[in-house]
Parts: sequence; structure tokens; C-alpha cells
Amino acid sequence: MDLSPLQLSLSSAQVQKKVASLAPLLLAWYDQNKRELPWRQDNSAYRVWVSEIMLQQTRVAAVIPYFERFMQALPTVQALAQADETALAKLWEGLGYYSRMRNLQKAAQKVVSDYNGVLPNDYEALLKLPGIGEYTAGAVASIAYGIAVAAVDGNVYRVLARLLSSPADIALPKVKQAFKLVDELMLSPTRPGDFNQAMMELGATVCLPNTAPNCPVCPLSAHCLGLKNKTAAALPNKSPKKPRRIEQKTVVLFCKGGKVLLQKRPPKGLLAGLWEFIMFDDFLQPEELPAYLEQKGIKPLSISALGQAKHIFSHVEWHMTGYEVQVNDFPLRAGMVWATPEEIGSTYAIASALNAYKQALLSSQLSLF
Repeated sequence: MDLSPLQLSLSSAQVQKKVASLAPLLLAWYDQNKRELPWRQDNSAYRVWVSEIMLQQTRVAAVIPYFERFMQALPTVQALAQADETALAKLWEGLGYYSRMRNLQKAAQKVVSDYNGVLPNDYEALLKLPGIGEYTAGAVASIAYGIAVAAVDGNVYRVLARLLSSPADIALPKVKQAFKLVDELMLSPTRPGDFNQAMMELGATVCLPNTAPNCPVCPLSAHCLGLKNKTAAALPNKSPKKPRRIEQKTVVLFCKGGKVLLQKRPPKGLLAGLWEFIMFDDFLQPEELPAYLEQKGIKPLSISALGQAKHIFSHVEWHMTGYEVQVNDFPLRAGMVWATPEEIGSTYAIASALNAYKQALLSSQLSLF
């Protein structure tokens, strides 16, 4: 067992001895302090799987209403596999990272075709489904099926880095693998699902990110080297990401007869398959816009500024300026539709990057007629 990437002051044998008895402490704390969350009310594989996909890079509070609506609309794997693309995108609208949604449906279709509509109760088989990596496979296998396998996410890396006072860079694959070995040493063989949830719960509610941990209420504080060495608040170490690329956009809500023009994004790439208002890859000032549009064969009747907005993706930032433009006609292309505000609210999934302009539309700030 190679724990050398963790750069610890303890030997592997000492680490094993230290963590071997911690599961009962953690589980006792979890039994008393776990949050009541909708996906914990029923540990069926489908509900666990959908919740874990939604929770990737998304806060619990934000996920709860999405999860409840999703389960009401698509209560089974079969329903998800057969869901209309437009309706599915609308259910996911605002959660972001839409590739998760597409992989979710692809995996559901494979589960229906290959496993009679039931997620496999096998860790390796779960790993072969679209969009399921080691963490999600471990979560589903342990929580839904009681299989003794680890599920290590960012919360767990943070807890372990502080528990062992490890200065290692948790962005490195070899460090993540070593931490997974430690987690497997701690794992309760009789309650693996509860153990995995307890570790995540501890990281989400006590051993908090980007701040000092709440050590006085931590069930592991007596065993925490980070607390003993006064290093916990500075851990974990993680190498900085590359600076995001900035892209400037002009967002135009073309309006005619009470409707707004939408276009569908390409089936691959950023925000694939979602609907958006018309966008140009230039940051146009009000005095520049009329001539710019006329060059494209668009004759504006009136132009109103809608202000600026910014949206941050993982690797890029959109800096946007927006306008409402009244027109009598527009050179339509394939993938464009005229939609009412009601249809935008109920049917068409608009990229969340454009929320500022969508809200301007839905709050009737535009002079559509």
C-alpha cells in the first residue's frame, strides 16, 4: 500500500492503525446529525444515481427542488430513457453542466437495453455506464446495494487531508488514489453506504471548505493531526487552475408580434442542444449595433439596452451586453423559432448563462408588442 504521495509524518502501518477504529465514531455522529434529504428517504439505485449526478459541482440546497421535480416527472429509469429531449432539458434548466443530463439519459437507455431497466448491482458494471465515474459508481454501489466500496469526492479528500495533516496536492491523480486507499481502510464493511454518506456529510457541514473547520463538533477531532498540528485551516493544498478565457458577447432579444427569437445551440460543445437568444461574438456599443445589424440584413425598428451580465463556466467567462431589438422581419435559419414569453417559461430550456436577459423578458420589462 503506497501512501508516499500524501507526504505524511506517519508510516503506512501507523496510518492503518490510526484510521481503523474511526468508522464507529463517524457513524454514531451521522446517525444523530445527518440532514433529512429527499434522496435519503428512499435508497433505490435510480434515486441515488440521479441525486449524485445532480450534486456534482452543485450545492445541496440548489439540487433539492430539481430532484423533486425530476422524480415526479421521470420516476423510473424507463421514463428517463424515453423522455423527450426538450422536456428533459427543461427539467434540467438552471442546473448547468448539461453534459450530465445527456449522459444521464444515455446511461438510462443502456440500462433499459442491457439490464432490463435496473441499474446493475456491480461496481465495475456501473463504471461502464455513460457519465458514471469511480465516485458515482461507489456511491450507487454502497448506498443502494450495500457493496463495500469507497466513494471519495472533494469533501472526503478535504476531511482526509486535514485528518492526516497531509500537505500533498489533492489535484494530483496519484494523491487522490492514495487518499482513496486511506478511505478504504476506514470504510465500514457492514454499513458502507452510511459510511460514505457520513464522510461526505462531515465535509459538507463540519469540515468546511475555504474556511476554518468547526473542530469542536467534529466526531474525529480527537484523532485529527490537522487540529493537533494547527494545519487544518490551511488544508487541503490544491494547485491553482489555469486562468479562464474571457469571451465577449452581444446578446440580442429580437422581438416581433409578442414573440422573441430563439436559436438552438449545436448538438456538441458548450451548452449543447440548449436554446439561446441570438448572440454575436462582439461586444457592441449602442452606437455600433444599428450598422452591425444592417450589414447582416436586419433592419431594426427600435433598440433598447438591457445592460451587462457575466457568466462563469469552468474554463471560460462570458462578458455580455444585451439589447432588445424590435423588427418586422428576420432572416431565419434552421434551428430558429419565434417563442412567446409563456413558451420560454414552460417549454424551451434557455442556457442559464443568459438568465439575466431571460428574467428581463419574463418580468415583462420588454416592450414586445
